[in-house]
Parts: sequence; structure tokens; C-alpha cells
Amino acid sequence: MTRMLFVNLPVADVERAKAFYTGLGFVNEPRFTDETAACMVWSEAIFVMVLSHEKWKGFTDRPIPDSGSSEVMLCLACDSRAEVDAMNERAGQHGGTADVAPLSDHGFMMSRSFTDPDGHFWEAMWMDPAVASGETPMEQPA
Repeated sequence: MTRMLFVNLPVADVERAKAFYTGLGFVNEPRFTDETAACMVWSEAIFVMVLSHEKWKGFTDRPIPDSGSSEVMLCLACDSRAEVDAMNERAGQHGGTADVAPLSDHGFMMSRSFTDPDGHFWEAMWMDPAVASGETPMEQPA
């Protein structure tokens, strides 16, 4: 069986979160979606579960952090620099905040950061396939 990653995120409004992630290119999996949660599919192995605050509290007693804080930064790999730029733009167009950190460009790798409507911190990243595969060494710009 393929190992899968399920990222679980507390959200104030499940429908708003579904619309945001759909706008980024995620696909909703209706078998695991109801009024309290939605399963948003990024790939065959990566799923984002957006859970209402009430549903979230059924899994943990840990407090939901304020929207301005970050426990993690979630990073999505993109196929090109243009896809990174487009994802960042779509984040802003669908209720998130684009460019919450400065663009990071190392030549062989670049990224842009955004938040979703609930303040969860995301990064869209592209890496030169030759560097990712080990064919070419990483070179930092001077």
C-alpha cells in the first residue's frame, strides 16, 4: 500500500476552506466529506483534511492556535516556477493571503509563501529536477 500523508487542519468554515483549496487545484473527496469536515486531495498520497473547530476538538484537547501563529509550514512541490507563481496568486484570489514571506530564490529552487483563510502557513516550491534527482549539484547564487 502507498504510504499517505493526511494533514489535518482546524478551520472556522468548512465550505470556505473547501472553496480555497479547490481554487488551489485540490480535489474534494466526497466519501470523506460532510458538513463538519472535508477531504481535499493534492495527489495520490497527500490529503488535507479541513475540520470544523468542533470536529477538531473531538480529536485533541490541544488548543487551536491564533491565526497569526504557526506551528508548521506546509510545503507543496510544483512542476515549474510558473506554477509556484500561479498557486500564490490563486491563494490570494480565493480568500488566502499571498506573499506572507519574501520570495525565496536560490536558482535551483524557488518558493513563495501564503496563508489559507484560517492563517495556516503554506509554501509553493519548485526545485530543478536535475538537482532533486542528484544529477546536478546544488549551486547557490553568488
